[in-house]
Amino acid sequence: MIPLYSSQINLNLLSLICFDLTSNFYPLFMPSPGPPLLSTTSAHLIALLFACSYVGSIYASQSARLSFKPNPPNLQARSRYERSRDDPEVIKARLISVSIATFLCCAGVFVMMWHLVDGDVELALNNTFTHLGLKYISIYPLLVTPLLFLGPLYGRYLFQSLPLQQRWSFKTDVISFFFSIRGIRNYILAPITEEIVFRACVISVYQSSGASKTRMIFLSPISFGAAHLHHAWDTYNRYGRTAMAAKQAIIGTLFQFAYTSIFGFYCAYLFLRTGSIFPPIVAHVFCNIMGVPQPGTEMKQSPNRKLAIAVMYVVGILGFISTLGPWTHVEDSLYW
Repeated sequence: MIPLYSSQINLNLLSLICFDLTSNFYPLFMPSPGPPLLSTTSAHLIALLFACSYVGSIYASQSARLSFKPNPPNLQARSRYERSRDDPEVIKARLISVSIATFLCCAGVFVMMWHLVDGDVELALNNTFTHLGLKYISIYPLLVTPLLFLGPLYGRYLFQSLPLQQRWSFKTDVISFFFSIRGIRNYILAPITEEIVFRACVISVYQSSGASKTRMIFLSPISFGAAHLHHAWDTYNRYGRTAMAAKQAIIGTLFQFAYTSIFGFYCAYLFLRTGSIFPPIVAHVFCNIMGVPQPGTEMKQSPNRKLAIAVMYVVGILGFISTLGPWTHVEDSLYW
Protein backbone atom coordinates (compact mmCIF):
# COMPACT_ATOMS: atom_id res chain seq x y z
CA MET A 1 0.00 0.00 0.00
CA ILE A 2 1.31 3.48 -0.83
CA PRO A 3 1.69 6.33 1.71
CA LEU A 4 -1.60 7.76 2.83
CA TYR A 5 -1.06 10.88 4.91
CA SER A 6 1.66 13.20 6.06
CA SER A 7 2.56 12.90 9.73
CA GLN A 8 0.98 16.28 10.52
CA ILE A 9 -2.37 15.27 9.03
CA ASN A 10 -2.16 11.95 10.90
CA LEU A 11 -1.73 13.80 14.20
CA ASN A 12 -4.66 16.08 13.33
CA LEU A 13 -6.86 13.06 12.62
CA LEU A 14 -5.84 11.40 15.87
CA SER A 15 -6.54 14.47 17.99
CA LEU A 16 -9.91 15.05 16.33
CA ILE A 17 -11.00 11.46 16.93
CA CYS A 18 -9.94 11.66 20.57
CA PHE A 19 -11.86 14.93 20.98
CA ASP A 20 -15.03 13.49 19.42
CA LEU A 21 -14.81 10.38 21.58
CA THR A 22 -14.35 12.27 24.83
CA SER A 23 -17.12 14.74 24.01
CA ASN A 24 -19.68 12.07 23.10
CA PHE A 25 -22.39 11.25 25.65
CA TYR A 26 -22.24 7.50 25.12
CA PRO A 27 -20.51 5.39 27.81
CA LEU A 28 -17.35 4.65 25.86
CA PHE A 29 -15.66 2.44 28.38
CA MET A 30 -18.68 0.27 29.17
CA PRO A 31 -19.14 -3.09 27.43
CA SER A 32 -22.15 -3.83 25.25
CA PRO A 33 -25.35 -4.84 27.08
CA GLY A 34 -25.72 -8.54 27.83
CA PRO A 35 -23.04 -11.23 28.05
CA PRO A 36 -20.47 -10.92 25.24
CA LEU A 37 -20.26 -13.69 22.68
CA LEU A 38 -16.46 -13.82 22.88
CA SER A 39 -13.89 -13.26 25.59
CA THR A 40 -11.30 -10.52 25.10
CA THR A 41 -8.58 -13.13 24.63
CA SER A 42 -10.63 -14.94 21.99
CA ALA A 43 -11.22 -11.65 20.17
CA HIS A 44 -7.48 -10.94 20.12
CA LEU A 45 -6.76 -14.42 18.78
CA ILE A 46 -9.42 -14.26 16.06
CA ALA A 47 -8.29 -10.79 14.98
CA LEU A 48 -4.73 -12.10 14.80
CA LEU A 49 -5.97 -15.09 12.80
CA PHE A 50 -7.70 -12.79 10.31
CA ALA A 51 -4.55 -10.68 9.91
CA CYS A 52 -2.29 -13.72 9.53
CA SER A 53 -4.70 -15.29 7.04
CA TYR A 54 -4.67 -12.16 4.89
CA VAL A 55 -0.91 -11.67 4.95
CA GLY A 56 -0.10 -15.37 4.87
CA SER A 57 -2.26 -15.90 1.80
CA ILE A 58 0.18 -13.94 -0.37
CA TYR A 59 2.92 -16.44 0.46
CA ALA A 60 0.76 -19.53 0.05
CA SER A 61 1.15 -19.64 -3.73
CA GLN A 62 4.55 -20.13 -5.32
CA SER A 63 3.71 -17.59 -8.03
CA ALA A 64 2.89 -14.97 -5.36
CA ARG A 65 6.25 -15.20 -3.61
CA LEU A 66 9.14 -12.86 -4.19
CA SER A 67 12.54 -14.01 -5.37
CA PHE A 68 15.84 -12.15 -5.30
CA LYS A 69 19.20 -12.73 -6.92
CA PRO A 70 22.07 -11.84 -4.57
CA ASN A 71 24.62 -9.46 -6.08
CA PRO A 72 23.31 -9.40 -9.67
CA PRO A 73 25.98 -8.30 -12.19
CA ASN A 74 23.74 -5.59 -13.64
CA LEU A 75 20.21 -4.18 -13.61
CA GLN A 76 19.20 -6.32 -16.58
CA ALA A 77 20.11 -9.48 -14.70
CA ARG A 78 18.26 -8.21 -11.65
CA SER A 79 15.04 -7.62 -13.59
CA ARG A 80 15.39 -10.95 -15.39
CA TYR A 81 15.94 -13.22 -12.40
CA GLU A 82 14.12 -11.39 -9.61
CA ARG A 83 10.43 -11.16 -8.79
CA SER A 84 9.49 -8.04 -6.82
CA ARG A 85 6.09 -7.16 -5.35
CA ASP A 86 5.41 -5.05 -8.47
CA ASP A 87 5.96 -7.91 -10.88
CA PRO A 88 2.66 -8.36 -12.82
CA GLU A 89 2.52 -12.11 -12.20
CA VAL A 90 3.16 -11.60 -8.49
CA ILE A 91 0.42 -8.96 -8.31
CA LYS A 92 -2.10 -11.21 -10.07
CA ALA A 93 -1.36 -14.17 -7.80
CA ARG A 94 -1.54 -12.02 -4.68
CA LEU A 95 -4.83 -10.40 -5.67
CA ILE A 96 -6.38 -13.85 -6.06
CA SER A 97 -4.92 -14.96 -2.72
CA VAL A 98 -6.13 -11.97 -0.70
CA SER A 99 -9.57 -12.17 -2.32
CA ILE A 100 -9.89 -15.77 -1.14
CA ALA A 101 -8.58 -14.82 2.30
CA THR A 102 -11.11 -11.98 2.53
CA PHE A 103 -13.96 -14.35 1.68
CA LEU A 104 -12.78 -16.81 4.35
CA CYS A 105 -12.58 -14.04 6.97
CA CYS A 106 -16.15 -13.00 6.13
CA ALA A 107 -17.15 -16.67 6.40
CA GLY A 108 -15.57 -16.67 9.86
CA VAL A 109 -17.79 -13.75 10.89
CA PHE A 110 -20.79 -15.67 9.52
CA VAL A 111 -19.90 -18.71 11.64
CA MET A 112 -19.67 -16.45 14.69
CA MET A 113 -23.11 -14.98 13.93
CA TRP A 114 -24.49 -18.46 13.22
CA HIS A 115 -23.50 -19.61 16.70
CA LEU A 116 -24.99 -16.43 18.18
CA VAL A 117 -28.46 -17.12 16.69
CA ASP A 118 -28.43 -20.88 17.37
CA GLY A 119 -28.07 -22.01 13.77
CA ASP A 120 -30.65 -19.80 12.04
CA VAL A 121 -28.92 -19.39 8.66
CA GLU A 122 -31.06 -16.54 7.33
CA LEU A 123 -30.75 -14.51 10.53
CA ALA A 124 -27.03 -15.27 10.64
CA LEU A 125 -26.62 -13.93 7.10
CA ASN A 126 -28.52 -10.75 7.94
CA ASN A 127 -26.42 -10.25 11.06
CA THR A 128 -23.23 -10.86 9.08
CA PHE A 129 -24.14 -8.25 6.46
CA THR A 130 -25.01 -5.78 9.23
CA HIS A 131 -21.80 -6.39 11.19
CA LEU A 132 -19.71 -6.11 8.02
CA GLY A 133 -21.32 -2.75 7.27
CA LEU A 134 -22.79 -3.71 3.91
CA LYS A 135 -25.50 -1.09 3.90
CA TYR A 136 -26.46 2.10 2.07
CA ILE A 137 -25.71 5.46 3.68
CA SER A 138 -25.92 9.09 2.62
CA ILE A 139 -23.13 10.74 0.64
CA TYR A 140 -21.94 13.04 3.45
CA PRO A 141 -19.62 10.54 5.20
CA LEU A 142 -17.96 9.92 1.84
CA LEU A 143 -17.08 13.62 1.46
CA VAL A 144 -15.21 14.12 4.74
CA THR A 145 -11.87 12.81 3.49
CA PRO A 146 -11.91 14.71 0.16
CA LEU A 147 -12.65 17.88 2.13
CA LEU A 148 -9.44 17.39 4.09
CA PHE A 149 -7.58 17.32 0.77
CA LEU A 150 -9.03 20.61 -0.45
CA GLY A 151 -5.53 22.12 -0.62
CA PRO A 152 -4.01 19.35 -2.78
CA LEU A 153 -7.12 19.32 -4.97
CA TYR A 154 -6.77 23.05 -5.52
CA GLY A 155 -3.11 22.52 -6.41
CA ARG A 156 -4.13 20.00 -9.03
CA TYR A 157 -6.74 22.41 -10.31
CA LEU A 158 -4.07 25.09 -10.80
CA PHE A 159 -1.88 22.53 -12.57
CA GLN A 160 -4.82 21.71 -14.89
CA SER A 161 -4.72 18.00 -13.97
CA LEU A 162 -8.21 17.48 -12.56
CA PRO A 163 -10.78 15.57 -14.67
CA LEU A 164 -11.64 17.31 -17.95
CA GLN A 165 -8.85 19.87 -17.56
CA GLN A 166 -6.04 20.42 -20.05
CA ARG A 167 -3.46 18.05 -18.56
CA TRP A 168 -6.00 15.32 -17.78
CA SER A 169 -6.40 12.35 -20.11
CA PHE A 170 -9.06 9.66 -19.88
CA LYS A 171 -6.71 7.07 -21.33
CA THR A 172 -3.82 7.92 -19.01
CA ASP A 173 -5.60 9.04 -15.84
CA VAL A 174 -8.45 6.54 -15.86
CA ILE A 175 -7.73 3.50 -18.03
CA SER A 176 -3.99 3.19 -17.39
CA PHE A 177 -4.13 4.56 -13.85
CA PHE A 178 -7.00 2.49 -12.44
CA PHE A 179 -7.14 -0.56 -14.68
CA SER A 180 -3.50 -1.48 -15.09
CA ILE A 181 -2.52 -4.40 -12.89
CA ARG A 182 -0.89 -2.05 -10.38
CA GLY A 183 -3.89 0.26 -10.47
CA ILE A 184 -6.28 -2.60 -9.75
CA ARG A 185 -4.12 -3.52 -6.77
CA ASN A 186 -3.53 -0.02 -5.39
CA TYR A 187 -6.91 1.60 -6.01
CA ILE A 188 -9.47 -1.20 -6.19
CA LEU A 189 -8.84 -4.64 -4.70
CA ALA A 190 -6.28 -3.82 -2.02
CA PRO A 191 -8.33 -1.02 -0.39
CA ILE A 192 -11.55 -3.05 -0.58
CA THR A 193 -10.14 -6.30 0.81
CA GLU A 194 -8.04 -4.57 3.48
CA GLU A 195 -10.97 -2.56 4.77
CA ILE A 196 -13.29 -5.57 4.81
CA VAL A 197 -10.80 -7.71 6.74
CA PHE A 198 -9.04 -5.20 9.01
CA ARG A 199 -12.02 -2.96 9.62
CA ALA A 200 -15.28 -4.86 9.20
CA CYS A 201 -14.22 -8.37 10.21
CA VAL A 202 -11.83 -7.39 13.00
CA ILE A 203 -14.14 -4.77 14.53
CA SER A 204 -17.12 -7.13 14.41
CA VAL A 205 -15.07 -9.60 16.44
CA TYR A 206 -14.12 -7.01 19.05
CA GLN A 207 -17.71 -5.75 19.22
CA SER A 208 -18.83 -9.31 19.94
CA SER A 209 -16.42 -9.39 22.88
CA GLY A 210 -18.04 -6.32 24.45
CA ALA A 211 -15.17 -3.96 23.65
CA SER A 212 -15.82 -0.24 24.00
CA LYS A 213 -15.75 2.10 21.01
CA THR A 214 -12.48 3.58 22.24
CA ARG A 215 -10.79 0.20 22.34
CA MET A 216 -12.15 -0.77 18.93
CA ILE A 217 -10.83 2.45 17.37
CA PHE A 218 -7.39 2.34 18.93
CA LEU A 219 -6.84 -1.42 19.26
CA SER A 220 -8.20 -2.95 16.06
CA PRO A 221 -5.93 -0.97 13.66
CA ILE A 222 -2.80 -2.41 15.28
CA SER A 223 -3.28 -5.58 13.25
CA PHE A 224 -3.65 -3.41 10.14
CA GLY A 225 -0.32 -1.75 10.81
CA ALA A 226 1.35 -5.05 11.69
CA ALA A 227 0.13 -6.54 8.41
CA HIS A 228 2.58 -4.26 6.58
CA LEU A 229 5.67 -5.38 8.49
CA HIS A 230 6.44 -8.09 5.95
CA HIS A 231 7.40 -5.34 3.46
CA ALA A 232 10.68 -5.11 5.36
CA TRP A 233 11.88 -8.31 3.68
CA ASP A 234 11.24 -6.84 0.24
CA THR A 235 13.06 -3.61 1.14
CA TYR A 236 16.02 -5.48 2.63
CA ASN A 237 16.48 -7.54 -0.53
CA ARG A 238 15.90 -4.68 -2.98
CA TYR A 239 18.68 -2.64 -1.38
CA GLY A 240 21.25 -5.42 -1.49
CA ARG A 241 21.01 -7.35 1.81
CA THR A 242 23.61 -5.14 3.49
CA ALA A 243 23.69 -3.52 6.91
CA MET A 244 22.51 -0.29 5.31
CA ALA A 245 19.69 -2.20 3.60
CA ALA A 246 18.64 -3.67 6.95
CA LYS A 247 18.63 -0.18 8.48
CA GLN A 248 16.49 1.19 5.65
CA ALA A 249 14.11 -1.75 5.96
CA ILE A 250 13.69 -1.29 9.71
CA ILE A 251 13.23 2.49 9.61
CA GLY A 252 10.90 2.37 6.61
CA THR A 253 8.81 -0.42 8.07
CA LEU A 254 8.46 1.24 11.48
CA PHE A 255 7.36 4.46 9.80
CA GLN A 256 4.89 2.54 7.64
CA PHE A 257 3.56 0.73 10.73
CA ALA A 258 3.00 4.12 12.42
CA TYR A 259 1.12 5.85 9.64
CA THR A 260 -0.92 2.79 8.64
CA SER A 261 -1.97 2.37 12.27
CA ILE A 262 -2.95 6.05 12.55
CA PHE A 263 -4.84 5.87 9.27
CA GLY A 264 -6.48 2.73 10.68
CA PHE A 265 -7.68 4.74 13.70
CA TYR A 266 -9.41 7.12 11.32
CA CYS A 267 -11.00 4.38 9.21
CA ALA A 268 -12.12 2.51 12.32
CA TYR A 269 -13.75 5.73 13.54
CA LEU A 270 -15.56 6.12 10.20
CA PHE A 271 -16.74 2.52 10.34
CA LEU A 272 -18.03 2.77 13.89
CA ARG A 273 -19.71 6.14 13.36
CA THR A 274 -21.53 5.13 10.20
CA GLY A 275 -21.91 1.38 10.63
CA SER A 276 -20.94 1.12 6.96
CA ILE A 277 -17.78 -0.20 5.31
CA PHE A 278 -18.13 2.19 2.36
CA PRO A 279 -16.74 5.38 4.00
CA PRO A 280 -13.49 3.63 5.02
CA ILE A 281 -13.14 2.11 1.55
CA VAL A 282 -13.71 5.49 -0.13
CA ALA A 283 -11.23 7.15 2.25
CA HIS A 284 -8.66 4.43 1.57
CA VAL A 285 -9.03 4.65 -2.20
CA PHE A 286 -9.01 8.45 -2.21
CA CYS A 287 -5.90 8.69 -0.04
CA ASN A 288 -4.08 6.13 -2.18
CA ILE A 289 -4.90 8.23 -5.25
CA MET A 290 -3.86 11.54 -3.71
CA GLY A 291 -0.75 10.34 -1.90
CA VAL A 292 1.08 12.57 0.58
CA PRO A 293 0.17 16.30 0.28
CA GLN A 294 3.03 18.35 -1.19
CA PRO A 295 2.25 22.04 -0.69
CA GLY A 296 5.84 23.05 -1.48
CA THR A 297 5.71 21.39 -4.90
CA GLU A 298 2.32 22.93 -5.62
CA MET A 299 3.58 26.40 -4.71
CA LYS A 300 6.59 25.98 -7.02
CA GLN A 301 4.27 25.00 -9.86
CA SER A 302 2.03 28.03 -9.22
CA PRO A 303 4.26 30.68 -7.59
CA ASN A 304 1.65 33.41 -8.10
CA ARG A 305 -0.91 31.45 -6.05
CA LYS A 306 1.12 30.62 -2.95
CA LEU A 307 -1.23 32.44 -0.58
CA ALA A 308 -4.32 30.94 -2.21
CA ILE A 309 -2.84 27.42 -1.91
CA ALA A 310 -2.04 27.98 1.78
CA VAL A 311 -5.55 29.32 2.39
CA MET A 312 -7.12 26.29 0.70
CA TYR A 313 -5.06 23.96 2.86
CA VAL A 314 -6.26 25.75 5.99
CA VAL A 315 -9.88 25.85 4.78
CA GLY A 316 -9.73 22.11 4.06
CA ILE A 317 -8.43 21.29 7.53
CA LEU A 318 -10.96 23.56 9.26
CA GLY A 319 -13.76 22.17 7.11
CA PHE A 320 -12.70 18.66 8.03
CA ILE A 321 -12.69 19.53 11.74
CA SER A 322 -16.17 21.05 11.59
CA THR A 323 -17.78 18.29 9.51
CA LEU A 324 -16.12 15.14 10.85
CA GLY A 325 -18.67 14.66 13.61
CA PRO A 326 -21.90 15.87 11.95
CA TRP A 327 -21.30 14.33 8.53
CA THR A 328 -20.41 10.91 9.94
CA HIS A 329 -23.38 10.73 12.30
CA VAL A 330 -25.78 7.92 11.37
CA GLU A 331 -28.81 7.28 13.53
CA ASP A 332 -28.96 3.50 13.21
CA SER A 333 -25.23 2.64 13.33
CA LEU A 334 -24.76 -0.74 14.98
CA TYR A 335 -21.48 0.25 16.58
CA TRP A 336 -21.95 3.83 17.84
